[in-house]
Amino acid sequence: MCFCLTEPSRDRICAFIESQRGRPFSYPEQGATRHEAPRGYTVDRNRIQLGRGAAVFARAVEALRQWKMFDTGWIHLCWPDTPIRVGSTVAIVARHYGFWSLNASRVVYVVDDRGERSRYGFAYGTLTEHAETGEERFTVELRPEDQTVWYDIYAFSRPNGLARAGYPLSRRLQKRFARDSKEAMRRAAVSALSE
Repeated sequence: MCFCLTEPSRDRICAFIESQRGRPFSYPEQGATRHEAPRGYTVDRNRIQLGRGAAVFARAVEALRQWKMFDTGWIHLCWPDTPIRVGSTVAIVARHYGFWSLNASRVVYVVDDRGERSRYGFAYGTLTEHAETGEERFTVELRPEDQTVWYDIYAFSRPNGLARAGYPLSRRLQKRFARDSKEAMRRAAVSALSE
């Protein structure tokens, strides 16, 4: 993780992302969010119903592809045009507690189930320059039995480096992100109804 007293420039963010491309994941259990989180981590699961029907699901899928779950006002994903595919590396720029931080993650796997129960999403894992160690999965699902559309965040993590000293603050930020991310996805799905 990189701390900054002012918002990092585009050049600095690009250099940070480039420096992380070949770095290893900071945890050994890549892909564990497909099933069950490993022991020794804090597990978080957050869900929100976005609406009903195929149009809402299509809009939610597009929102994930555009990384809209990061449209929170205090977090910026670099860059929203990064394709969701295995190996894509991104930086998360967050403004919190009077400073800025840069955190690096890489897409571990993609979910694209189109069948009776349609589901789309992906998981990304933390790299060595991240405040946390672990993995986070973002999915949207269209349930066939009632046509409801759900956004789900499933993560396992533990603090890394300086975040250990400020663990209660880190947990507060994680909970804030989950709340704000659900709201961002709700807004994206509702906009499908007003178009």
